Amino acid sequence: MRVEDQPRLYTALAEWWPLFSPPSHYAEEAADLLPALLSATEPPPRTLLELGCGGGSLAYHLKGRLQLTLTDRSPEMLAVSRATNPECAHVLGDMRSLDLGREFDLVFIHDAIMYATEPASVRATLATAYRHCRRGGAIVVVPDFVKETFAPKTETGGEDGPDGRALRYLEWTFDPDPADDTYVAAFAFLLRESNGKVTVDSELHRFGLFPRSAWLAWLRQAGFAPRSRTDPWGRDTFIGVKPL
Repeated sequence: MRVEDQPRLYTALAEWWPLFSPPSHYAEEAADLLPALLSATEPPPRTLLELGCGGGSLAYHLKGRLQLTLTDRSPEMLAVSRATNPECAHVLGDMRSLDLGREFDLVFIHDAIMYATEPASVRATLATAYRHCRRGGAIVVVPDFVKETFAPKTETGGEDGPDGRALRYLEWTFDPDPADDTYVAAFAFLLRESNGKVTVDSELHRFGLFPRSAWLAWLRQAGFAPRSRTDPWGRDTFIGVKPL
């Protein structure tokens, strides 16, 4: 995916992110995830690099326990995250090729990994993680689905802002070709400006969908000793330790 092909949700519509997916939506997930992060290394981690932080809504719940460096390839989304997490370092960069020249206790990749739709992109991202992970450190990856857990779904949501703006959305997730390694999510957005004007936008996002065994094999090939846990929402959380 070229920079100019980034979804509009992360470019032209990025200013609406706080009404689409604010930090309040992530409190329960963060409460489950934080113990897994803090127990992933020995001694417990202090620093964390997130690849693909988006608007920083999940990072908002982690920054009290870890020193975060947040990266994304969308300048617009980094601007949203900076407003939400001004205490954190922010770096513009692609998770497949980023090289900060330093190491961290943890490298974390949330659902941004779903935009890796080819095995080569996943492997490149895991190589980035390995490059930035200290010996004895760990990677934690949380894809929305592996092939074994995928199920089509429809979700709706949205929030009202204090300035009179509001957003409502429909997300329709389905797999048009179960024989390949991708699925799609179709989004429709209703956007109400503070003056009451309502506009409609929509777009299609394509995501990678790979077997659990492939994830574990790619983590091993990258140099990690991997394991998997299932979170309360049925998602695989992959944890890989970089050998000492």
